[in-house]
Amino acid sequence: MLARGRVAGLAAFENTLPVAAFSFRAAAICLPIFLFLKDQSSAPVDVALSLVVDLLVFVASWAGFALASLYLAKAIGVAEAWPRFIAAWNWSAAVQYLALAALSLPGVLLGNGTLLDLGGLLALFYALWLEWFVARHALRLTALGAAGFVALDLGLAVFLGGFAARITAG
Repeated sequence: MLARGRVAGLAAFENTLPVAAFSFRAAAICLPIFLFLKDQSSAPVDVALSLVVDLLVFVASWAGFALASLYLAKAIGVAEAWPRFIAAWNWSAAVQYLALAALSLPGVLLGNGTLLDLGGLLALFYALWLEWFVARHALRLTALGAAGFVALDLGLAVFLGGFAARITAG
């Protein structure tokens, strides 16, 4: 329901820490897609290093956002809603990754092209909207407040991606 923009979908997640902890299993769904969609242009000798760095970035990004979002939720006085938020956020990430894989697959299989890349771009916009939607409604935030959580996630991903690029560049 959340994937279609229905606030009632939040009711599927109890607002408890065990439910929040269980939701991190969504990362197991996303990891293979993350690795598949990564740039495959590494030289064979760099593959092992790239794989290790990619795995570390994936884990650091996922866990780092959860921790940073908890501190941000505490800072703005919505920490009581954080367990439901992070559970919905994690499971909506699985939907985002599946959409990204489905919409990017033609470009990956057939080669890059303007029209083929459009699918990946649409998936990116959908992912940003879904992240914003979950933050806005799970934490009962303003539109701008929800955008702050999305910016936090994007900023962390960009920082870690840049850090990983420096490590693997040699």
